[in-house]
Amino acid sequence: MNPINVMMVDDHPLVRQGIESATRLEEDLNLIGCCRNSEEALQIIGEHHPDVALIDLKLQNEHGLDVVRRGRRISRHTRYIILTSYATEEEIQGAMEEDVDGYVLKEALPEELIAAIRTVSQGRKYFDPAVVQYAMNRGRTNNKPNLDNLTARELEVLKALGRGLNNRNIAQELFISEHTVKKHVGAVLDKLNLKDRTQAALFAVSKGLHRNNNNNVSEKNSLK
Repeated sequence: MNPINVMMVDDHPLVRQGIESATRLEEDLNLIGCCRNSEEALQIIGEHHPDVALIDLKLQNEHGLDVVRRGRRISRHTRYIILTSYATEEEIQGAMEEDVDGYVLKEALPEELIAAIRTVSQGRKYFDPAVVQYAMNRGRTNNKPNLDNLTARELEVLKALGRGLNNRNIAQELFISEHTVKKHVGAVLDKLNLKDRTQAALFAVSKGLHRNNNNNVSEKNSLK
């Protein structure tokens, strides 16, 4: 099995050293570069097309999501995990809109970061449990989200949200119009008592729905 080629960009030397030490101990991980800024990061992405890139959200005078955007123009192969010291609602929202593949707090244990890298390298999403819990706590009501309230089609839309798809992608995947997707998203938010699609996506991730692409849900309500 080929190793997972990993790179990282962080402007804090101690963070770079810590991640380098953690990845060097894993036989299936190959750290191909530790960068301090976007210029170094984009050079490595362009030359080596890493499988996974760990990106500090707040670089000195730069923003990690800018590295993600520019990196995607260079390498479609690379998947991106955001690293940050703390998560605000605005940062989570921005990361979800950019469709990042993972979001990990720097306080996470080394084994959690390694698990995130392996998960993302397989084409799945990984969000730090603390991030998911934070997002789910925002605007929480007394009614807990209940998947049984969803129709089969709404469940499919929720799964797609968990995989980071936008309305156009969901419409193409489910062979429905974008207008119909918007109606289903609204119904999902209403039935699950969630504030926005970011919360819906993180809820889907927390339930593992983003990993389940099986659409055989005929035992639920008809697809409408």
